[in-house]
Amino acid sequence: MSETAIIKIGDKSYELPIVEGSEGEKAIDITKLRAQTGYITLDSGYLNTGACTSAITFLDGEKGILRYRGIPIEQLAENSTFTEVAYLLIYGKLPNDAELVDWNNQLTRHTMVHEDLKRLFTGFPKDGHPMAILSCLVASLSTYYQDSYDPENPEHRQISMIRLIAKYPTLAAFAYKKSIGQPTIHPMNSLDYCSNFLNMMFAVPAEEYKIDPEISKALNLLLILHADHEQNCSTSTVRLVGSSLANIYAAISSGICALWGPRHGGANQEVLEMLISIQQSGLSVKQIVEKAKDKNSSFRLSGFGHRVYKNFDPRAKIIKKACDNVLTRLGIQDPLLDIAKELEEVALKDQYFVDRKLYPNVDFYSGIIYRALGIPTNMFTVMFGMGRLPGWIAQWKEMIESPDMKIGRPRQIYTGPTETSYADAKKKA
Repeated sequence: MSETAIIKIGDKSYELPIVEGSEGEKAIDITKLRAQTGYITLDSGYLNTGACTSAITFLDGEKGILRYRGIPIEQLAENSTFTEVAYLLIYGKLPNDAELVDWNNQLTRHTMVHEDLKRLFTGFPKDGHPMAILSCLVASLSTYYQDSYDPENPEHRQISMIRLIAKYPTLAAFAYKKSIGQPTIHPMNSLDYCSNFLNMMFAVPAEEYKIDPEISKALNLLLILHADHEQNCSTSTVRLVGSSLANIYAAISSGICALWGPRHGGANQEVLEMLISIQQSGLSVKQIVEKAKDKNSSFRLSGFGHRVYKNFDPRAKIIKKACDNVLTRLGIQDPLLDIAKELEEVALKDQYFVDRKLYPNVDFYSGIIYRALGIPTNMFTVMFGMGRLPGWIAQWKEMIESPDMKIGRPRQIYTGPTETSYADAKKKA
């Protein structure tokens, strides 16, 4: 007999089925709760609510585990490429050699964007945030592919997914070039995914741009680490918008907007700005840590702790090592990195942080690497989005193809005025 939970309301008891995942996670299925009892659950921020079952990413915050389709993130970071990881997330398995070649060729063939789309850039102010521009451009892609954006058509899904992964770097680089007043650089089919993006970002028509393989390798790693992270704010947004059967471009554009927030994708930018402010303050790292612990101070350390991880973020361990390697390889002596290292060392020995399990997260070091690669601060979240794109697409695809898919429609508990006549409302006004 399958396990059940019993909920008692008044003198009545109700049995609710228990759902168990492949890693032993358990959930109480409340699908029929309202129909049976007239009650709903209330869970602000959805901290205890599972909106779906998913076979894409497993995350154990207590043990510091992250796996894509069962494969540990440490192994993928060591052995894989970003486009291979994208294939893994979307199609559920690692591609063989022939499949990977075909996948990369398809991505390469779709990197160009329609010339008319480039005219949109002229309408944006020079200092417009790249995330605002990017969300607009991604949504506008749907106007160019109106014959192939039906979410329920498998062929339409396939070509749309390829177009999005292929064109995102082109649009992102174009947005950056617009912000600094340089001409756009077209994609080059001879380059791999990461190298092609770096060329579009930093090449100029006046001279040849030489791509450092170490920089391309570092970017590849960062994108892999950000590729998916279960049901986070932006992924849930993509699923919610996609559940209405809006086209994939609209759904991904909504995810970009959700990622833009400083509590989500903007966190690595906050970390870098914090390190700069510490450098400019003249205070020692120990003084900064004490300030962060002071309840009467508004100062908070960015990059420590995580909504899900109550152990060390496994991505942070990988990225810390990569950060050291990249800066050493490029010969960069970044005082912000020295501050970050000292900050981590002091905080992890402080009982306040130890008791609260406030470990450095992936955002703590990623901003420093992006800075070393020459990526400007306002592009950090754009880079996060590039990495997260395959995860968004995989989650969208999984939802669309599920026989149990329903349009997302959360309930609420109303706390406003009871019925009031129009005349009485006018009097009160």
